[in-house]
Amino acid sequence: MSFKKWHKNLYENHDYDDNYTDKTFLKDLKTNKNIKNINFVVATKYATRLNQQISIVIIFLIIFYKMYMNVLCPKIILINSSWIVIIGYMVYRKRNYNLNIIIDDIKTVLSVLIFGYLFSPILHTLTNSISTDKIFSTTFFIMFLHIIFYDYGISSFIVSKTISLNLAIFGTICLASRLSSSFHAFVLLVVSSEIFVLSPILLNEKYILFSSHFVFIVIVIISVYNLYNISLSLLIIYLLLLLFINIICPYIYVTQQKYKNNIHGPWDEAIVNDLDEID
Repeated sequence: MSFKKWHKNLYENHDYDDNYTDKTFLKDLKTNKNIKNINFVVATKYATRLNQQISIVIIFLIIFYKMYMNVLCPKIILINSSWIVIIGYMVYRKRNYNLNIIIDDIKTVLSVLIFGYLFSPILHTLTNSISTDKIFSTTFFIMFLHIIFYDYGISSFIVSKTISLNLAIFGTICLASRLSSSFHAFVLLVVSSEIFVLSPILLNEKYILFSSHFVFIVIVIISVYNLYNISLSLLIIYLLLLLFINIICPYIYVTQQKYKNNIHGPWDEAIVNDLDEID
């Protein structure tokens, strides 16, 4: 029985099985197409971004802990953090100075501060009916998700600045209810806005006066110093986490690159390069 010649076209192969292919089908097979091998230094650089955000979250939690334990006065935290933000903003606007934009930014900051201060008594009592253990465990899970969804400068479907920021603010609201007064809650909200909203902008390599590695070292030193004064066990866990993410994970990634075996061929989804050529 003679068959019509097989073509790479579904509608011309009525005489063949659906899964039939001839020997020419795999001639366009390509392996590891567009794969870029990353060396250890580059992998460590990307891992540093993750560690930096983890350290920033830890600093925020340390600030909450010291306010929760009444170790630090909220006024001191508010004044010092505000000065840091003002200096960072001046550096940020130095290359793009525009009086109208600065006035708009000041109006936005004042609006956030006024509404935050007015609503802080409500936020302070919002989760009073929930036990402290549940609040702390929920906050840990929320901050973990915040780190996952955070934008580290690499395009991925899981990256979402909106979700990451909302998770951080939601975690702040949960923690605010554990503080002793509404003013404490207000200061925590302000610090949260400075850390999770403004710091990603002010720590951008385009605007910071120092290298990103220097900034990372400073953040780590602050975290280590405060964790040492709080709990030696937490400090050890933090240092082991830094070591694992910054050294071990990049090493594993670099050494396993040679085992990549991505295949591309005629079964891939068709991509139209120029819609104008379609009749």
